[in-house]
Parts: sequence; structure tokens; C-alpha cells
Amino acid sequence: MYRFRIELAGTVAEVDALYESSRNLCKDYLTSKPAELYISVTKDDLEKEHRLSSTVDLSEQNLEYLALYRKLSTALACNDTVLVHGSCISVDGQAYLFCAPSGTGKSTHTGLWRQYLGDRAVMINDDKPLLRVINDSVMIYGTPWNGKHHLGYNLSAPLKAICFLDRGKKNAIERTAKDDIFPLLIRYVFRPELPADMNNVLGTASRIADKCDFWSLKCDISQEAAKVSYTAMSAES
Repeated sequence: MYRFRIELAGTVAEVDALYESSRNLCKDYLTSKPAELYISVTKDDLEKEHRLSSTVDLSEQNLEYLALYRKLSTALACNDTVLVHGSCISVDGQAYLFCAPSGTGKSTHTGLWRQYLGDRAVMINDDKPLLRVINDSVMIYGTPWNGKHHLGYNLSAPLKAICFLDRGKKNAIERTAKDDIFPLLIRYVFRPELPADMNNVLGTASRIADKCDFWSLKCDISQEAAKVSYTAMSAES
């Protein structure tokens, strides 16, 4: 058993893991601060993850990565924190989150932002960032689960906007209709199994929907797409 503490979205969790590779995965988030949450991964958890990903032959170490993120995301739900599937980039200290189904091109689009904006743009997380509601604002945080290209850092920033991305022949962006925001957002939010945990997630997601700017973007993979989306989303509300 490997025991360590990590800090995610301002919350410290003590983790009991089966494999040292899980500690290595979380090396940038290790801390000696007092723990608020306690997480333990068991062989039963690995078997469960194997059933959930039955079409993929994963090592036990990779199954533990999945179990760990699932358990931590569930536990963090009680701290006004949700995990979102998306690609997040920070520009001049403000964060922008792009959500889309896998394979649509959100990572490609944030890559275009980095080309367009240069050193002003820094990746926070390319796959599974955390959002936390703090008073009247929403903060976004990096996590160890940062996608197949491992793009991300232990950084945080106030969230300026969330953009729902889709492919298109022309680059066009508009504000998301108010009635569409919550149903779209919840598609990309981690959903726990137990009703009480899910209620926490739904409540936090609802507050995020009220506190952020939301946009819908149709785009190609040109640098013009980055210019169109950044110009609209970075403008003052």
C-alpha cells in the first residue's frame, strides 16, 4: 500500500493506493498539508473499473488511475467541486474551457490558441480539469488526469467562459441560449453513482451555469478559428 496526500482544487486528500505509479502520477500535486478527505483504492475497485472498460485491455496500474479519479471526483462533490471533461487554457490570467465529445477537436482548438497567442496562453488541463464555486466566482484547476498528450500543470485561474465546440465549415461563435446551458454542461460533468453525491454535483453545476459566460462555437482547424473564438470570449461582458 502506498499512502500520500495530494491537493486538488484547494482540498487535501489522503490516498491509499495499491501501486507506486499512482503516487508518481500525482507527483505535481503532493502535499504535506492536513488531509480533509480519505480515499482508498482496493482490488474490488480495480475489478469494477475492468468491467466498466471491458472492451479495453488495461493494466492494473491504469485501472487504478481510473478508480482514483472516480473516487476523488465523487468525494470532492461535497466541496462545491466538479470534474469536467474538457480542454482548459489560461490567457492573461483568465481561463477558458472548451467542451465537446471526444474526437471533435477541443484539444486541436486550444492548440490553435497557443499558436495564435504565444506565451500569453498556458494549458491548465487538456482532459479533466476541476471547477470549484467559491463565493460568487468559479475557479478552474489542473489535475493529474490531463489527457493522452499530458498537457497540463498544477495551476488554477478564474474561469472566464465555457465554450461548447462543434465542427463547422465556417467559423462562427454565439452566446449559448440560456435554456440550453445546463443540459449541455451536465453532459460533460462527472456523474457519481449515488443519488446524494449526484445531487451535490447537480447543485454545483447549476451555480456554475449561473456564474459563467457560455458560448457555442462552430469551427474548422484554422488559426482564424482561434482568432474568432478568442476575440468574442475575451471581450468584456
